[in-house]
Amino acid sequence: MYADISHLSLIHGWLPVAVQAVTAVVLVGAIGWRSPRWRLLWLPVMVAGGVVLAGWAHWYLGSLGVAGDPAPPLLWVWIAAAGLAAGVVVLGWRGARWWRRGTAVAAVLLCVLCVSLAVNVWVGYLPTMYTAWNQLIAGPLPDQTDPAAVTARQLTGVRLANGVVSPVSIPADASKFSHRRELVYLPPAWFTSNPPPRLPTVMMIGADFNTPVDWLRAGQAVHTIDAFASAHSGYAPVLVFVDATGAFNNDTECVNGPRGNVADHLTKDVLPYMISNFSVSADRANWGIVGFSMGGTCAVDLTVMHPDVFSAFVDIAGDAGPNLGTRSHTIATLFGGNANAYAAYDPTTVIVTHQRYSGVYGWFDIPGAPHDQHRDITAAGIGAVAVGAHDPVANPEGQDFAANSLCTVGSAHGIRCAVVTQPGRHDWPFAAEAFADALPWLAGRLGTPGVPRVPLPGLKPELVSPARTVSATPAAHTPDRQASPDNKRTQFQSSR
Repeated sequence: MYADISHLSLIHGWLPVAVQAVTAVVLVGAIGWRSPRWRLLWLPVMVAGGVVLAGWAHWYLGSLGVAGDPAPPLLWVWIAAAGLAAGVVVLGWRGARWWRRGTAVAAVLLCVLCVSLAVNVWVGYLPTMYTAWNQLIAGPLPDQTDPAAVTARQLTGVRLANGVVSPVSIPADASKFSHRRELVYLPPAWFTSNPPPRLPTVMMIGADFNTPVDWLRAGQAVHTIDAFASAHSGYAPVLVFVDATGAFNNDTECVNGPRGNVADHLTKDVLPYMISNFSVSADRANWGIVGFSMGGTCAVDLTVMHPDVFSAFVDIAGDAGPNLGTRSHTIATLFGGNANAYAAYDPTTVIVTHQRYSGVYGWFDIPGAPHDQHRDITAAGIGAVAVGAHDPVANPEGQDFAANSLCTVGSAHGIRCAVVTQPGRHDWPFAAEAFADALPWLAGRLGTPGVPRVPLPGLKPELVSPARTVSATPAAHTPDRQASPDNKRTQFQSSR
């Protein structure tokens, strides 16, 4: 019974609809018929107050520069309803019977719950009752353990059944960026020797509204990587779940600017820390990035700006470049009005002004509606570019156009890339599936021991260079070493 309840969907099915229906009934009961003055004077005032609240919320979200799938209309309806319910409590409390007062308070709480459900349907942040409860109580993450236990297990040299997730406090000496606690996933093979094998590493970056644990809870990344490691004798890339915003609603687009030196944190703080503390490979051929939404934009941007640090990326529904809404608002907010600083982080500008790339690979994954449910691969050349019809529901802000444009420009400058379209929308369930689909390619591309290298979707196998695999044998222990950032249901349609 508990399992049935815990796996109830909070973004699809009957539960969100039922909660909204009950809330509407309770709100009507709280308003009541009452007196003519109540109906003709105070009720219109309360409705106007709710509309003003919804308008303010719309303006506030716009000021934050929220990119991606626009908010559903029901979000604004329930924000207005919450304002109306609050007005019923304040203006209708005096003279109301106890049961109507209780109903009015319940209506406020239920309207706030409906606002939360509408936001969750929008972003898919909490897919099920279980993830919502676990997030609410700050429950343990999958495979979570403390750093001391990681060291103790590693010293035993015994391969674990699953990997381990450990929180880390990465110093921000180079960037001075104020960030939250980050996390590292270590696959079972990491524990088989001391020092551990120098495995490849993937940096995991979330969306604009985020916490560092989102990829683990909403994105199901640990379940995906554990299953992958289990199928490959315990080998998988090390994952580092970074904090690219420093706060839940601080969209930075991973740039250096007034909101923090995020690019420096990711390239000058995180990389050397991982190499020094977890003995991962320092070779750029063994480093990649996976990002969703804002994180997808970051994945492309950081890779094309630092091809000496990263060799592969997976961009899941990212934008064409740093994006807080309009170009002028983006430049003003992220770069203090400096258009040249914006250009320095615009992927297209960076690609066309950079010398020809070598050994850089990219997987773009966008939601859409494939024409059929089987793989359709007709690519030739370096880039595999999707040419399917634009789906305005799945890509309301043109993430499909962004992916195709970036892959086209990138392939013309030596970046081997593919655009993958699969059913879904701009939310975390789509990101979770996209990561699972891209992982076999990415792990092989980064040289994970025992993982075969496969071509990008739509690319001919002969276009893929011979596999360069990380040695499973541990290197000499160098604890003080520092690295410099300068040293299924998928369709592929492509053309050149």
